[in-house]
Amino acid sequence: MSHSNVREDQAPYQSAIDFPLTLRVNDSFEEFVRLNPDLVVEQNSNGEIVIMSPTGGESSERNAELIFQLRGWAKHFGGATFDSSVIFCLPDGSKRSPDASWISAERWMSLSQEDRRKFPPMVPDLVIELRSQSDRLNQLQAKMQSYVDNGVRLGWLIDPQASQVHVYQPGRAIETLEAPETISNIQILPEFLLDLKPIWKQ
Repeated sequence: MSHSNVREDQAPYQSAIDFPLTLRVNDSFEEFVRLNPDLVVEQNSNGEIVIMSPTGGESSERNAELIFQLRGWAKHFGGATFDSSVIFCLPDGSKRSPDASWISAERWMSLSQEDRRKFPPMVPDLVIELRSQSDRLNQLQAKMQSYVDNGVRLGWLIDPQASQVHVYQPGRAIETLEAPETISNIQILPEFLLDLKPIWKQ
């Protein structure tokens, strides 16, 4: 593999990263991650490695709430739930880590055990991105669109700063909801109702 470009994502905290150390990696994204276990990174479809900012306490608590609700539903309905530490290998070559995601049981078990143990080469059915104080909205919107372009069936971009949820689905216009108390999609997530009141109240 050719050298991956490493760039800052124009967000706080990233100036402290030791770029001379990370720039020595040139053979694979997986090797980059292995040699830099303390970094949270993604890779876009151009092969650029994106260093992600750590989140603050409020964003972390909100994300824990999302995972708690999604996992509780999945334990009853089925499928695999993931937090932001997973890395999915998408068809366009990008490596992405949604804040929360879910894959149906049938699709998840179609992967080999080895693929399930590594970075799953699979597009989630659902992805949720939660905007933190350091996130630029336009960058998250582009990321959500790339999820849909790669085959994600449903994407929720939750923006506590504006009290909005942007809903992404293939073949549909983006829908923006103003401070909804709950959101759902019975076709993709039967019986799941995401309670957003804990997200807005912080």
